[in-house]
Amino acid sequence: MSLTLLIMQCLNGLQLGVLLFLMAAGLTLVFGIMNFVNLAHGSLYMMGAFIAATVYNHTGSFALAAIAIVPAMLLLGLIVEFVALKTLYDRDHLDQVLATFGLILFFNELARMIWGPSPYYMEVPEWLSGTVDLFGLAYPAYRFLIIVVGLAVALGCYLLIHRTRIGMLIRAGSTHRQMVGALGVNIVLLNSLLFGLGAILAGIAGLMAGPILSVQPGMGEPILILTMVVIVIGGIGSVRGAFLAALIVGVVDTVGRTALPTLLRSLLERSTADTAGPALASMLIYLVMAAVLAVRPQGLFPVKHG
Repeated sequence: MSLTLLIMQCLNGLQLGVLLFLMAAGLTLVFGIMNFVNLAHGSLYMMGAFIAATVYNHTGSFALAAIAIVPAMLLLGLIVEFVALKTLYDRDHLDQVLATFGLILFFNELARMIWGPSPYYMEVPEWLSGTVDLFGLAYPAYRFLIIVVGLAVALGCYLLIHRTRIGMLIRAGSTHRQMVGALGVNIVLLNSLLFGLGAILAGIAGLMAGPILSVQPGMGEPILILTMVVIVIGGIGSVRGAFLAALIVGVVDTVGRTALPTLLRSLLERSTADTAGPALASMLIYLVMAAVLAVRPQGLFPVKHG
C-alpha cells in the first residue's frame, strides 16, 4: 500500500469516526447518563437523513436542510419521549429494549409509507463537490466538512457537560437523581431535554451521512451496531471515551478493509487471501472491542458514579 493511499484511508477513517461519534454522543447521553437503553436511536438517525434529504431536494439548499434538522429532530425526539418512552425510565432494561425495538419497526414502516421502499438520494452540494488541499493531498471537501462538524460537536458536548450549569445538573442527576430533585430541579424536564439533544445529534449524523450514503428504510440498524461497539470500547456514559473510541473504530475499520487483504496476499495464496481478507477485515473492530474488554472490562474511560 502506498503512503498516499494509507493517508487517504486514515482520513476516511477519521471521517467515519466523527460520524460515529455524532451517533455515539447522543446515545451515550441517553444510555450512560439516563440509564435508558434506546435501540431506536438508529431510527432517529434514519429520520434525520430523510428529513434533511426532503428539505434539500425541495429547496436545493443544504444550509436550509442543516438549519431545519435541529428543530425538527428536537420536536420528534420530544414527541417520542413523551408518547412512548417517558413511563419506561423506571422500568427494567428488558422493557426498554422491547419498547424501543417496537419503535424501530414503526419508524421503518413509517419511512416506507412516506418515502417509499427505494433509496432516496441526496446529492452533495455543488459548493462542496470539490476538494481541499491537505498538505498536497486532494481530499473531498464534503468529507472534510464532516470531520470539521464532528470535531465541533465533540467540543460542544465537552463544554456542555463539563463547563455549564446544565451539564452540572445532568451529571448530578445521573448519580443522585432523588437528591437533585429534592433541590427543586425538574428531573423529568431535564431528561426530556437530554433525550431531545440526543435526537438532534442523531439527526445531524443523518444529515451529514445523507449525501454519501443512500437514504433508505432500515439504514439506522447497521450504524447502531457500530455505535454500540464505540460506546462499549469508550466506556458507557463517557463522552470523551465515545469520541476516542469512535476515532479508533473508524480508522481500524477503514484502514483494515484496505490493508488487511493486501497484507494477506503477501502471506497466503491469492485465492485464499481474497476469501479470508474481507471476512477478517469486517471482524477487526469486534476483535479490537474484545481486546479492550479483556484488559479494561469497563471500557477505556469508565465513568465513576457516586
